[in-house]
Amino acid sequence: MSPLLVFTVIASYFLLLILISYLTGRKSDTLSFFTANKQSPWFIVAFGMIGTSLSGVTFISVPGWVADTKFYYFQMVLGYLLGYFVIATVLMPIYYKLNLVTIYTYLEKRFGYWSYKTGSAFFLLSRVIGASFRLFLVAGVLQIGFFNAFNVPFWITILVTISLIWVYTLKAGIKTIVWTDTLQTFFMITAVVVTIFIIAKELNLDTVGVFKTVINSDYSTVFNWDWQSESNFFKQFISGAFIAIVMTGLDQDMMQKNLTCRNIKDAKKNMFWFSITLIPVNLIFLSLGVLLYVYASKMGIDLPKSTDELYPMLALNNFSALAGVIFLLGVTAAAFSSADSALTALTTSFSVDFLNLKVNEENKNINKTKKLVHIGFSLVLFLVILVFNVLNDKSVVSAVFTAAGYTYGPILGLFAFGLLTKRQVIDKAVPFIAVVSPILLYFINMYSKDLLFGYKFGFELLIVNGFLTFLGLFVFSKK
Repeated sequence: MSPLLVFTVIASYFLLLILISYLTGRKSDTLSFFTANKQSPWFIVAFGMIGTSLSGVTFISVPGWVADTKFYYFQMVLGYLLGYFVIATVLMPIYYKLNLVTIYTYLEKRFGYWSYKTGSAFFLLSRVIGASFRLFLVAGVLQIGFFNAFNVPFWITILVTISLIWVYTLKAGIKTIVWTDTLQTFFMITAVVVTIFIIAKELNLDTVGVFKTVINSDYSTVFNWDWQSESNFFKQFISGAFIAIVMTGLDQDMMQKNLTCRNIKDAKKNMFWFSITLIPVNLIFLSLGVLLYVYASKMGIDLPKSTDELYPMLALNNFSALAGVIFLLGVTAAAFSSADSALTALTTSFSVDFLNLKVNEENKNINKTKKLVHIGFSLVLFLVILVFNVLNDKSVVSAVFTAAGYTYGPILGLFAFGLLTKRQVIDKAVPFIAVVSPILLYFINMYSKDLLFGYKFGFELLIVNGFLTFLGLFVFSKK
């Protein structure tokens, strides 16, 4: 793809986002930025959340994973359903009953000041790392596809990328995000479906032929019953349930969208339909992976060293220009659907949880503070992405990204202890417990084979982390 074509695609895409921002921001106020005035249609929120849950990493990585992990990832997706059911029936009724703007306010009502600040601080840390990593990936695509042709430094690419997000989220915040996420989800799913049609045409397959190719492939094995394997069914299913609870139900980014629905009834509809829709969407991603490997094999194309490079390589180098354009739109939408909502959630959490901003008031000082916080987190993301680029080591960057998962364990432990017990925690001990638990988890994971008779942890590390926090809270609590 020529740099001019890449520029045209990206520029057109962002002009569309800015247009949506203009339309949603015309009658917006402070409350619109944080809660969308609680007027979001539930079906729009449900569809848009698909794009947020499927990041740029997922868009690129899941199709490539099937070579190593087959369809085992789908075991985790099945676990998501259980997690989303818990969110809809347990967590969201509490959030709506307390009329929360940020979900970590619950911790203050249940335990006290330090618990509240600890939960919010761990969210801020997690989201800064996660959003920066996703933006780092998409900035890399833009750098290769366009900016390198004009010898533009990478730091300018990052600055432009973040500035674009800042522009279309500044005015109306979550009110804009609800609608832009819907557009981005559409582009993401369209990209995958169109790519499947293109491959089917190249391989002379009709619809039935595509299904048979996927089902009869060695890659499409779904269940793994080996208890020592990281991808064992029970490990994946249970981990999937807890990941959904933590990464959605205890995450301000995802819950902020749910809290924009008109009432708890609509919010539950949103969650149920969102969870059901994720099943076929993830199957489509996995099926694409099978077809990519079949295509590469039949065409005699050498596979890249990294499975993450398979989809981008074929889309940009081997398929038609149309496929390249569709892929570029898909990967950009996938990355920005996570990053833009993360920036808004970071602004909301810091403004409400640490600056005690009154979102239901409208004055110049509040608007000024909100804008400064929004700019501040944009700069933080910019600096963290520069650090990722300086490291320039995929294994190190991946380790940093994986470490972000450790920060959700204390949040899980705090909410679980609050919901499952009636004990009162010694509030000042909570920050200490939340820091020690991930450190203990790191060493447990390092020596798990020796300590647990060859057992190797997978995604269930999150559960162990939450349990360690829960145990620490129990020790430092009273009836």
